[in-house]
Amino acid sequence: MRIATYTRISTDEDHQPYSLDAQADRLGNYVASQDGWELVRRFTDQASGATTERPGLKRALAEAKAGRFDLLLVYRVDRFARSVRGLAQLLEELDGVGVAFRSATEPFDTTTPAGRMMVQMLGVFAEFERATIVDRVIAGMERKASRGGWCGGSRPFGYASDPATGFLVPVEGEAPLVPLIFDRYAHSREGARSVATWLNEAGHRTRAGRPWSHTAVLTLLRNPVYIGQVYFRGTFHPAPHEHLVDGELFSQVQALLTERGENYSKRASATSEYLLAGLIVCERCGKHFVGSSAMGNRYRYRYYTCFTRQRYGVAHCDAERLPAEEMDDAVLRALRTTYERSDLIERAVHGARDRAEGQRARHEQELAFTDTETAKAEEAIERYLWAFEAGTLSEAQCGARLAKLGAKITDLRSRREDLLLAMDQASAEVPSDAELSTVRAHIDDALANGATPARKALLQALVHEVRVQSREEVVPWFRVRSDASVKVRALGGLAPPAGLEPATHGLGNRRSIL
Repeated sequence: MRIATYTRISTDEDHQPYSLDAQADRLGNYVASQDGWELVRRFTDQASGATTERPGLKRALAEAKAGRFDLLLVYRVDRFARSVRGLAQLLEELDGVGVAFRSATEPFDTTTPAGRMMVQMLGVFAEFERATIVDRVIAGMERKASRGGWCGGSRPFGYASDPATGFLVPVEGEAPLVPLIFDRYAHSREGARSVATWLNEAGHRTRAGRPWSHTAVLTLLRNPVYIGQVYFRGTFHPAPHEHLVDGELFSQVQALLTERGENYSKRASATSEYLLAGLIVCERCGKHFVGSSAMGNRYRYRYYTCFTRQRYGVAHCDAERLPAEEMDDAVLRALRTTYERSDLIERAVHGARDRAEGQRARHEQELAFTDTETAKAEEAIERYLWAFEAGTLSEAQCGARLAKLGAKITDLRSRREDLLLAMDQASAEVPSDAELSTVRAHIDDALANGATPARKALLQALVHEVRVQSREEVVPWFRVRSDASVKVRALGGLAPPAGLEPATHGLGNRRSIL
């Protein structure tokens, strides 16, 4: 009888009561003790028994269908499968191709109904044992997290897990960068992309050894681990590890993330009655204006107030408050006037074309490099998968590397999309008179009849930003929307250099702006 053996472990051999070598030796001895048995094939896996998607098991089933052995031998049933459903499915596949199944330590004859029943019972116990182990592990990890221990997973940048205590400890080469990143974002008024560029130009890399992206910076800025908290199963727990950022700076960054629309967890609740929320920029301190209000004797007055002034007082920024109704109306009127000037829009589109054309060579070179790096990463993933399927690399050995390569490909593809978008500016078309007329009709309708959500959506789509030096110096920048997005600024001759477009009388006395 031709015999094939199957062995499996789910973690590293140092902590396994039945290692691969031990299982293989005992199965080999068992085969040698049986008359007429010949060991012809060996299959092995280093993966969880909860799933049947295992390379070694798949090869065993494929060779069973090819008739290359007559009996599949395992050391214990739980080495073969850890779920009743999976075990039943595997036994059915083997039975369908005429291959017997046997456990060396649990000798039941699966060719008889009684033997199959006993094997099924062993599968029930194996599934129960696995579920019990999972519950105990989770309970232990919850207790560890409640004491502030790190429960595994991708470690945060700047920290490593101390194997002796289970707590996080600062990493010498990474920890000093964390407060600098928070400081640049909060106090130097740099965005996530700017911070990532600074890190890359300085030669710094992420924990995985890749260049910094704006998403990696945002992930770091949102992580409360830097103020002494660890996360496990939906709960944050206080931890005794060293804080890399003080609580006040962390709170300031979270407020700024929300203000800039980069705090995704709060973005859904960020709607408000303020049409220009997130669009008005203070020229004095670089922060955005936020909606605020004050109650008079009979009425509620709405304003746009600089975030710095609102948060820290006029000692840090003395930018004037802007009456919200007049500001909204002025920007809407300026927007309509801008879209009436087809010559202005044509000049803006041609300017965008010229800039894109001037950078085309650099973009094409970077695009070629991006495609080459993507192809290399995909080829590397294919090699790892072949090695894994061939059994020369374990899941533990290649899993982490595959995750890194996958993340690299994601970053490269994102950068490729950015480059293609930038290159498309070279072919941007000037909107037709009909398209401009449609936009003006939408603006007119929003001015006359639009509810707050509709008017806000219009402004968020067509206004790039509104830069404010004072009530008398307000300059909006608009977008031309015809697939391409091109910024248009109020130019000399259209409006006074220090005013809204069209000409304004200022916002000082809260008069209408005409």
